[in-house]
Amino acid sequence: MQALETMGHRGHRPEIMRNNATTAADISSGKDVAYENFPVGSWLLPARLRPPIAIFYAFARATDDIADSPMLSATEKIDRLNGYERALLGGEQDDETYAKAHAMRRSLAETKTSARHCVDLLAAFKQDATKLRYKNWAELIGYCQLSAAPVGRYLIDLHGGAEDNYVSSDALCIALQILNHLQDVRADYLDLDRVYLPTGWFAEEGSNVTELRAHQSSPAMRRILDRALDGVDELLETAGAVGTAIVNTRLAMEAEVIYAIARTLAAKLRRHDPLGPRVVLSRGQYVRCGVAGVARAVFHR
Repeated sequence: MQALETMGHRGHRPEIMRNNATTAADISSGKDVAYENFPVGSWLLPARLRPPIAIFYAFARATDDIADSPMLSATEKIDRLNGYERALLGGEQDDETYAKAHAMRRSLAETKTSARHCVDLLAAFKQDATKLRYKNWAELIGYCQLSAAPVGRYLIDLHGGAEDNYVSSDALCIALQILNHLQDVRADYLDLDRVYLPTGWFAEEGSNVTELRAHQSSPAMRRILDRALDGVDELLETAGAVGTAIVNTRLAMEAEVIYAIARTLAAKLRRHDPLGPRVVLSRGQYVRCGVAGVARAVFHR
């Protein structure tokens, strides 16, 4: 659920797009739903809810791309994100610069869903504009609580709630976010000088963030990456209840598919070096995760 992910970082050099669909406030990363680690608004979800989910994804993608743009200064990023927040909350009503925020505001009103989750995403993206390092695991989790968990919370609210007050959903979304960080750990450092690994771990393992320039992990770097994957495994233990906690059966199926994807990707990142070619799942692995996730949801229901 994460991470509509939240949104997969990096990939293509952003470009400013100026066409009828996109205003000059938007920065495109070139990424789309095919780049994500999870099904975005898939056929598993109720058809009536796919349009608001698409609006949410467009809002999140646009604002995340602003935060990730290497062409904008930190001040410019925050200014644009503040504009999105004002528009989301009812300001800037005559300014089509923030069309995606206006669409998001209308969608929230129509679905009677809180704007809190969108505001939290914006807080995370503003943080991305200025904060490039995280001292420890708790600090990184705090960031992911803003950048990833709101996506699952929005979907749960839209589908009628969960019995565990977001606990398992938060864990799944945060796990997916960290997996995405590991997939893009080298690109994040080279393109944006961002490191989503605890800097304290580098000192403890006798390493330095400059090792992220390499195309192959040293033994020390591998230990750091594995520590992050250990944390992901703990999160996924908590996330294991997500399919039974969610009230809506179709969203529960989607969540179980995403859970299977997260498990499979975490295992693959153990076997392959994230500093080499980007580690992704094959089409066959996605299909197997889909079948396994739906079967698990049906079994538990």
